[in-house]
Amino acid sequence: MSDERPDGSAETAEGRPDGGTVVGGSDQPAGASGASGLTGFVTLLRREILRFVRRPRNTFLPPMITNVLYFAVFGVVLGGRIDSIAGFSYIEFILPGLIVLGTISNAFENASFSIFHGRWNRYIEEVLTSPLSNRAMVLAYVLSSALRGLLVGTIIAAIGVAFLWATGSAIGVARPLYVVAFMIVVSLLFAGFGVIGGLWAEDFDYLTVLTQFIVRPLVFFGGVFYSLDVLTPLFRSVSLLNPMVYMVNGVRYGFLSYSDVPPNAALLVLSALTVVVILIDIALFRRGYGLVD
Repeated sequence: MSDERPDGSAETAEGRPDGGTVVGGSDQPAGASGASGLTGFVTLLRREILRFVRRPRNTFLPPMITNVLYFAVFGVVLGGRIDSIAGFSYIEFILPGLIVLGTISNAFENASFSIFHGRWNRYIEEVLTSPLSNRAMVLAYVLSSALRGLLVGTIIAAIGVAFLWATGSAIGVARPLYVVAFMIVVSLLFAGFGVIGGLWAEDFDYLTVLTQFIVRPLVFFGGVFYSLDVLTPLFRSVSLLNPMVYMVNGVRYGFLSYSDVPPNAALLVLSALTVVVILIDIALFRRGYGLVD
């Protein structure tokens, strides 16, 4: 069966003139639709950014309070009783790891909640029936979520610097390009994972399980509060299977010029993984995984 389109061409039952199956938009670029596609992408991106910017008490206040406690308890109370690690005070050593923890948690939570909430309340159908391509939809969700992660990471960095200043210490950024590169990559990577989580989740409990029992434990065992050098050879080898180790140490290398793993190799692998995850997101949108009954 086919329906008559306004321009007189026939549209197939699958929703595209060429007979291809599509859930959301088409991935075929067109000259006339290029401008409208860009406008739609910017509109969706803006909507997703405003969704968390307009609710700072829900978006930024909780990680601020949590990290004030982290720095107060681990950095000041316990840190004053722990010897320096690799020549750095304990609060200096844990600062990059806490930045990574806040960044990836918020990037993941924003993407997963936004996708799932749209599915739950069925307003994601408005996006799927728009002329946006699957790539544009995925990138809008990923970029907005990555931005939230980066903003939270910046707030945590400011809190850490304030605690260092209060304790009479200071921290510099030894290799700023590494900090920027790793922060962008890890925020995009976990925003991409968040899209998958939002499509997979069947209720809100699924989101809690993903965040509390998978993401956070991997981070805490990823070298945030300790160096791999204090581990036995067996546990060090097991830790190297945890991808969080490379993220935490990559950002730590940018701040302190110290890392337990080769930073260049870590950045290359994480960048490749980010591209793969985003391509998976696009493929899932194209298939309609989690988007259609």
